[in-house]
Parts: sequence; C-alpha cells; structure tokens
Amino acid sequence: MSARGTDPHAIDGKFPVPGQHYDLVVIGGGTSGTQAALKGAQTGLKVLLVDENPVPGHQVGNDVPWFFGGRATAAMQNSERMLETVFANMDHLEPLFDAGVEVQLGTCAWGVYRNGPLVGSLPSQVVGLADAEKSWLVGFDQLVLATGARDLPMAFPGWNQPGVMGAAALGKLLSLYDAFAGRRIVVVGSHELGLETALSAQTKGIEVAAILEVRDAPQADAAAVTAAGIPIRCRTWPVEAKGGLGGVEALVLSDGTTLACDSVVMAIGLVPMLELHDAANAARQFAPNRGGWVPVADSNITAVGNCAGLPDTGFDHVAYRQAWMEALGGACGGDTVICQCEEMTLADLTGVQPPRYLDRPPALQRRSLSTLLADGPPNQDQVKRLTRSGMGQCQGRRCRDQVAMILAAEAKCKLAEVPLATHRAPVRPLPLKVIADWEESEEMRAGWDVWMGIPTQWVPYADIGTPYEEENRRVLGGNMSL
Repeated sequence: MSARGTDPHAIDGKFPVPGQHYDLVVIGGGTSGTQAALKGAQTGLKVLLVDENPVPGHQVGNDVPWFFGGRATAAMQNSERMLETVFANMDHLEPLFDAGVEVQLGTCAWGVYRNGPLVGSLPSQVVGLADAEKSWLVGFDQLVLATGARDLPMAFPGWNQPGVMGAAALGKLLSLYDAFAGRRIVVVGSHELGLETALSAQTKGIEVAAILEVRDAPQADAAAVTAAGIPIRCRTWPVEAKGGLGGVEALVLSDGTTLACDSVVMAIGLVPMLELHDAANAARQFAPNRGGWVPVADSNITAVGNCAGLPDTGFDHVAYRQAWMEALGGACGGDTVICQCEEMTLADLTGVQPPRYLDRPPALQRRSLSTLLADGPPNQDQVKRLTRSGMGQCQGRRCRDQVAMILAAEAKCKLAEVPLATHRAPVRPLPLKVIADWEESEEMRAGWDVWMGIPTQWVPYADIGTPYEEENRRVLGGNMSL
C-alpha cells in the first residue's frame, strides 16, 4: 500500500509529471557528450543535450564550474555576446542539429532524482535543469554525464587573490570564451596538463614565464615545450603570491627567486566532475590512476569522457598531488586561507573551529582535529559541518579535495580511506529567482501547511476537527484552516 493509502497528506502521486520526457539526456556538449548524443539519435532515440556554457557571470565570479580565479574579462557579463562566442567555438555541435538532437546551451543540470530507498514519490526519474530565467524538470530513460573534469586548487600563501586560477579554467577562457584577462603566466605542474596549458597559452599570445615542477624532472614529454622556449624549473614551487589592487603581480619561489606575472595557473591535476552522479546516490570507486574518485555506471546513468575518470596512462595522480601538497603545505602558515568562501584558515581547519564570524566559546577552542580523530576515522562531511569549510558559494570546488588530503595526512591514512564529501542538489549555485517560481500540482499546494509541521505556525493535521484544534490556535498561534 502506498503512503497515500494511510496518510492523505503523503506526497506520492502528487508530483506533476514532467512536461518533457526524453529517451536519452546528455549533460555536457564536449566531444564525449556530442558523440553519445549523436549515437543515440542515430538509433532512433529522442535525445536532449544540454551544456552550461556560457556560464553566467555570477558563477564565473564564484569559480563555478572551473577555478577562474578572477581572470575573466568583463565580456563574460554580456550574455548575448558570450552565447554567440561559445556557439561559434563549439562547431562540433553542428552534426547534432542534422541528426534531430535538441540542443540547449546556457543550461545547467543541477540535480538528478530517482525513486529508491530515500525517495518513492516521483512519477519518473528526472533531471533538474536551469537557465538564467527559470528551472524545470525533464524525465529520462537514460542519462549520460559528460561533464568533464574540474580544476584541483591547492593553497599556498597569497593564493586567495585574483590571478591564481586553474588550468581547465584558463583553457575555457582562451578557447571557448576568448575572455582571458592575463598577459604573463606561471604554470604550476609539468604533467601533460601543465605542458599542454603552457603551449596553448603561448599560441594565444600569452607569455609563459616558467613551468614549475616539484619533482626532479618533467612528468611528461617536454620536447615541444622546450622547443617553444618555455623554461621548466624543477624542484621549485610557489612560496607566496605577491599582489596589489588587481591581484597577483609576482610569484616568490622556493629557490628564493621571484617571477613577475599576473596569473598563476594551477595545473597539478584535474578532478572528475561527479557531482550529479553522486547527487543521484549512484556508486563510485577510488582510482588513483584516473584522478581519484570516479563514477560507477548503473542501469540508468553512465559517465563518459573525463567525467568517468582521467585516461589511465599508469601515472599515479594521487601520489603526484600529495608531493605538491607537501611542498605547498610547507610554505603555509596557520593564517593561510584554505576555504576562501568562509575564510577558514589552516589553523581554523586543524583546530576544527567555526568561521570567525561565529562565537568560539572555550569548549570549542579546546577542540582540534587530533581530538576529533581520536573518536574515529576522518570524515569530511563531519568536518564540513563543524567548520563550514566547503559550504560556501563555490560549493567546495576550491577546497574540497585539499581538505580531504589534509585529513588523510593528519590521520596518517590513505586518501581512499577518507570518505568523499557528499554532493547534494542543487550542484550549481542557483539564484533564488530561478527556483522560486516552481510548478506544483494543486494537491501539493494544498498540503504544504501540513508538511511543514511547525505547530507554532500551523495546526498539525492530526488535530484538525478535534478539541485540540482550538487549544492549538489559542496557545501556539496556529492559523491553518482547510
């Protein structure tokens, strides 16, 4: 029997059926997403492909979905200009139109909902979409996630100012948006990502002052970079980013030298974007050679491209990142900011303290990561709730991974043993105006008073029609009437 059979105010059967339903929905308009959509259309499926580019200006400012680091030009605020630029630079989408695929640009996917152990009231499995004006749900039979990978930021003194950014973000600003505000960069990391980033920037007329590498030698074939005259400085890492009103102006290095630059590009690694996969409560696994946590395909959701994990070339990405974490962490002091959104410092994090805008009574000040770990293994969700690290407007994209690495180091355990911090819908920061005008059935609207369950504002439905109803109104101030 459904919950509605025993409770007339249950929500099952009251959710409106999505206005649109597709055999296949593809999230992400890169090469992998385009191929998946095209293949689906060629087999006769009704296909929708959505891509969040051009990303709204406010999300760029929040470093979503990539670590833009305040180096996008003002052109990003012109949505019409950006749409034209993005469409012109995504010519690989053209075959989709001929194949009958519905394509929506400037549309983000913010959640996936399916009936299961925690939800049993949906008329079908749905994905939540939003553009600049509204949000809506669409039903699907199969969902392909081709969201790619995001940047892996790492903290060092001065990194929380405009000019410290990610390699993936730089690539988008150069190749997709034509909106990069820098002129002279330093690239941190010499694996394929760093070398390709340096060459791409130079091709676009950006001066590359140097590529920095923490290990003794470049981590990939550097012949093309050497031929291009770009210097690679091994056993060298950033110690501090010096800046002014406009952000970074110079980078102090571990060898005591200083490089003039306006941007520091973090190319240490990429992290598969599995937020939607995780929000759907789908399985994942840890793969050090593929970028860390990666999705596991299930019956309805499949990840492709970098979203499914970086190409496995035998390179241990986790060990490489830990080498960088040790070097950059050695430059950090207790006052180095780890979570930019909440301005949580390294000392705040290891002390498991709340943000500084909240009170810190003596009992809290006696708390630390050591005392927390004495009670059990590290849990990033627990630390997030206690410190708010990862709960800001960037939704943890700037600090989630390095906090996990710090927890693993403090607990002296492997990174795979630190549970991945959960991703919850919406996985994109949406303006309230976008989600405020939500379509709901009349049956749902009639039940909100009951579902809220706040007796000081509403009469509990169990009391309606009983002698307790008037007492509730008189004493608690309830004002609901049906």
